[in-house]
Amino acid sequence: MPEKYRRTLARIRQDGGLYLLLLPAVLYALIFLYGPMGGVLIAFKDYSPTKGIFGSPWVGFKYFNRFLNAYNFSQIFFNTLWLSVYSLVAQFPIPIIFALLLNQMRHRRYKKIVQTVSYAPHFISMVVMVGILNVFLSPSTGLVNALIKSFGGEAVYFLGRADLFRSVYVWSGVWQDTGRSAIIYIAALAGIEQELHEAAMVDGASKLQRTLYIDIPGIMPTAIIMLILNLGRIMSVGFEKAFLMQNTLNITRSEIISTYVYKVGLQNAQFSLSTAIGLFNSIISCILVYTVNSVARRVGETSLW
Repeated sequence: MPEKYRRTLARIRQDGGLYLLLLPAVLYALIFLYGPMGGVLIAFKDYSPTKGIFGSPWVGFKYFNRFLNAYNFSQIFFNTLWLSVYSLVAQFPIPIIFALLLNQMRHRRYKKIVQTVSYAPHFISMVVMVGILNVFLSPSTGLVNALIKSFGGEAVYFLGRADLFRSVYVWSGVWQDTGRSAIIYIAALAGIEQELHEAAMVDGASKLQRTLYIDIPGIMPTAIIMLILNLGRIMSVGFEKAFLMQNTLNITRSEIISTYVYKVGLQNAQFSLSTAIGLFNSIISCILVYTVNSVARRVGETSLW
């Protein structure tokens, strides 16, 4: 047996308990994440449930060309892109700012209360979340429109206006996820050595200076990793929220790749076309992750690999 295999077996025997704890996660990934990847063959076949994946005839890139040449391709693609970019621009920096502000609080009890209250919306299910939006933004009985009317304005049907769909989608997401996302940066701030702050205070540095020159550089590696991961998901806008907020009045802005795949694949049973669209989306995400990771590795010292 080669020496490298002997060392590997020896390491497994030595740390057998740790590998045993890792086994469920590995099995989950193999069964539910890597196992279904064989289904991507459907994108290159004229799939028929009666013939199965391997019995269906090959058609090559037929369904990719069909999607790329569809009359609504540009609308769906750019709806997904702009909604993703808008979400990234709004949702990425706000948790960092919130974590920095929360880190400056000296009243520990008040700090815990604020952190708990900000984290609580994350546990609201998406169905309930959209229901809350419908109640608060209702043109007749909604609290927001009641305030607008009290100032002499006219009621606005927020969920029925295509030009407001992205803003409602993104900023409600900011409210729901800021507390959860900030936890990562709060943990990174807790890992910064307090001696740096003490030395800066002795030199007369203000809170703003300590934030700019100690806290922000300290969490920058974490922020870069999170940015790479978020950019990798830039084309994977959440299906549930977009689908629940979607109606005939805002369909021109709310129809994105994930909702289109649902309608094509499940409602119209065009399995090959929906698989091709999903694979197209995944390839773009992989290219984005690889590109951003390469840029981050060349510019700085932080990257995923």
